[in-house]
Amino acid sequence: MNNSNSKQHYDRHAYNSGMAAFFLGGICAISAGIIVSILRDHYQFNFSLSGTLVSTMSIGNMIALLISGILPGRIGERATTLILSAGAFIGYLMTALTGNTAILLLAFLLMGISKGCTANKCTLLVGSNTDDRPKAMSLMNAWFALGALMCPFLITALQGISPSLPMIGVSLAGLCLWFVFFFSGLPGKGTTDTGAAGKTDYTFLRNPVFWILAMLLFCQNAAEYTVNGWVVTYYKNEQILSGTLATYTVTVQWIFTLTARLMLAFALKIKKPFRALMIMGIGMIITYGLMLTVNAPVPALVMLALFSFSVAGVYPMGVASIGEMLSSASLGFLLSIAGIGGILFPWLVGIIADFAGLRVGMGVNLIPCAGIIILSGIMCHRQTKA
Repeated sequence: MNNSNSKQHYDRHAYNSGMAAFFLGGICAISAGIIVSILRDHYQFNFSLSGTLVSTMSIGNMIALLISGILPGRIGERATTLILSAGAFIGYLMTALTGNTAILLLAFLLMGISKGCTANKCTLLVGSNTDDRPKAMSLMNAWFALGALMCPFLITALQGISPSLPMIGVSLAGLCLWFVFFFSGLPGKGTTDTGAAGKTDYTFLRNPVFWILAMLLFCQNAAEYTVNGWVVTYYKNEQILSGTLATYTVTVQWIFTLTARLMLAFALKIKKPFRALMIMGIGMIITYGLMLTVNAPVPALVMLALFSFSVAGVYPMGVASIGEMLSSASLGFLLSIAGIGGILFPWLVGIIADFAGLRVGMGVNLIPCAGIIILSGIMCHRQTKA
């Protein structure tokens, strides 16, 4: 839909709602890694439990992505979104009230459900209402990065007042997220995500490109979720950074993530996306490998910054490559498959760390970095043959 006649059908309110919701989603999603670190310090959790909490959030994320593609056909986009997105408000509020393991696992599950729903619906709201999807996806993810960038400042300020206040503050951000979706104009029961009556189309499942993209995003989720969930704990444990200073590693991550995504949206014209993804994967594996070998604060932060810059474009470019397959169902399946990476690898880090140390555990994350290079190369080869 690149002609001028199609532009008049775009809903700018829905587009802007998607951008706003993803900004709030950035605050809610990325706060989780810092909250895990706070909970671990407060309740003396071991590495396995910390990793399990991060992975439980990823399980919720995957469940929501799958449900977000199926449930709208039964109860509508609006009802589905309002039910699932409430998890951020409820989940973070639960973490402020207790250190009970079972309740915390439920809380992180709900937080993950909200995260998955937010990713699906924001991509749908923005991607369906633009004639330049790659640019829109990069800009949408830049808003997410801006929200993530605010996390350490918000949490540190609130933590100085009360140990439980950071969780309450993020919970209120989750409530704001729910209200954005409430007023976004999502369609109700009896319509598809385009607003038309009809059955959900699953033909994308027979397209090999869909599965390559799914595995590419599996690797991206694995690599990024592992760093987001573990980097604060890693720097503290290895005594590279300490105290609240370690929390600001998130700031370093998301400044460079935001910079990269804004460059993709406004400065760079990527003509061969899969070649660009290969370069990003090479940057990821080099910078992450170096990050695990340094012990001084400045080099460690430089490598983290460069890793964040390298990985920043993988998600928006991967999702934008779905092309005409874009729908609630295809996004649900695509991102739920990708979400398995975010479940598996943070959990593996915790398990390995308990036996061999956290630095060794973090090393497992080199596998998905390599996967991005390989899968992007496969897509480049397919396009060359075509």
